[in-house]
Amino acid sequence: MSKNVALVLSSGGARGLAHIGAIEELLAQGYHITSIAGCSMGALIAGVYAAGKLEDFREWMKTVDRRKMLELTDFSLSLNHLVKGTRIIEAIMEFVPDMPIQQLPIPYCAVATDWKAGHEVIMRDGSLFEAIRASISLPAFYEPVQRNGMILIDGGVTNPIPLNRVERQEGDLLVGIDVSGHDYGAQEMRITHYSMLSRVSSIMIRQNSLLMAQLTHPDILVDIQMSSYGTFDYDKSEKLIAIGRQKTRKALEDYER
Repeated sequence: MSKNVALVLSSGGARGLAHIGAIEELLAQGYHITSIAGCSMGALIAGVYAAGKLEDFREWMKTVDRRKMLELTDFSLSLNHLVKGTRIIEAIMEFVPDMPIQQLPIPYCAVATDWKAGHEVIMRDGSLFEAIRASISLPAFYEPVQRNGMILIDGGVTNPIPLNRVERQEGDLLVGIDVSGHDYGAQEMRITHYSMLSRVSSIMIRQNSLLMAQLTHPDILVDIQMSSYGTFDYDKSEKLIAIGRQKTRKALEDYER
């Protein structure tokens, strides 16, 4: 049985920290990640892993509490975004150096969305952190990234789990980690402007993720549903990482059975 993996990490905000646990479990079980792709938070984790700095990132996340999150939030007075998104990238770049994607040890791909043209943008070259910053540009929250005449926003708008974009060699297992799932019935929510938009967005992303899985038939799809964790729960990294590891272990056991 092949243990070479072309790995794809979904969008999901703070829930995407579960991707760290998923990667750790894959490696612990003897799998070898030959290429990696991601969207939004998945693009960030994938890029950090490809650069060989996942352990440093995990240790840094342990220091992120609500106060530090506020310190890393550079608010803007712009009409099209609330946060510039510069501080968070600069903080990560202190221990993950920027480099051309082509120079990473393994093939890496991030996806974003061109707001002007309304289509997916696939980034396989150029600055690693420009690709990450574009992919995480949550609409109306983070400032969009301007690149080659495009206005780039979050890749989750068009392809929240880019199973069709990862570079794959013959014999590689296609493995996807999807943290977009919600048990909607388990949550009591007041209907407000924010909750309405938030739930509609999460439903659309989830349906796009399910459709992509149906189209690409991954060998292993780790479906991680975490309704009790929100988009901005970055101060709960250890719990989220543990969930990712646990769910991946179960998926691998089922696959190898």
